[in-house]
Amino acid sequence: MAGAIARGWAAGEGGPTEMRFCDLDRDRAEALAAGTGGSVTGGLADLAAASDVVLLAVKPGALGDVAAEMGGQAPALLSVMAATPTQRLAEAFPGVPALRVMPNQPVEVRRGVLCWAAGEGLPAELRDRLVRLIGLLGTTVEVPEDRMNAAMALVSCSPAYVAIFAEALATAGAEEGFDPAQSLGLVAETLAGTAVLLGKRDPAAIRSAVAPPGGATEAGLKALDEGGFSEALAAAMNASLERFR
Repeated sequence: MAGAIARGWAAGEGGPTEMRFCDLDRDRAEALAAGTGGSVTGGLADLAAASDVVLLAVKPGALGDVAAEMGGQAPALLSVMAATPTQRLAEAFPGVPALRVMPNQPVEVRRGVLCWAAGEGLPAELRDRLVRLIGLLGTTVEVPEDRMNAAMALVSCSPAYVAIFAEALATAGAEEGFDPAQSLGLVAETLAGTAVLLGKRDPAAIRSAVAPPGGATEAGLKALDEGGFSEALAAAMNASLERFR
């Protein structure tokens, strides 16, 4: 996710004037730096000392080690860590202002959704500056802290579900004679157009318009219903939520 965010900031105007990277896998950090015009630091302490804002994108279990290497110091934190509330950040980094963010993969093309919650003691001016910074990557939505896990299951995980759906449709199209790349392109454009339409009509209205009684779409929807499509998506979200509890 850190890579997607960095590539999104590098893809247009208004992003950080300079990005520095630190990773246990130095080759990965160097590749990301090369792709975004950034640089690689010698370690986390150097990163914290040279930065205005530190983006934390590590596994929750690594928070203590990361904080220790930084000496518990950073000017400000943007955390995209799963299942890590702002209270835990405050315990690891006492007195350091923090904004918790749950983004999704489309931030890489500045079309992401980023849910955020402010940590206690985050000054309003800094909060607004950080929200503007992440706002370059897509749509920002403030949510209560106790809904952040649900936001991750709904927003951060769902691009993978959409990708599986698109892949299945494209494969079916290829089996009917389309070139695989062309089939995927048709599906991608259809999904993109439908996403725009969802901003103007509710899902039920779209289904009604596309699926008149007795038609081919109605037959397809019936097959999806018989296959437990809606139930499977609900189960996927619940399974993701269980990982955060």
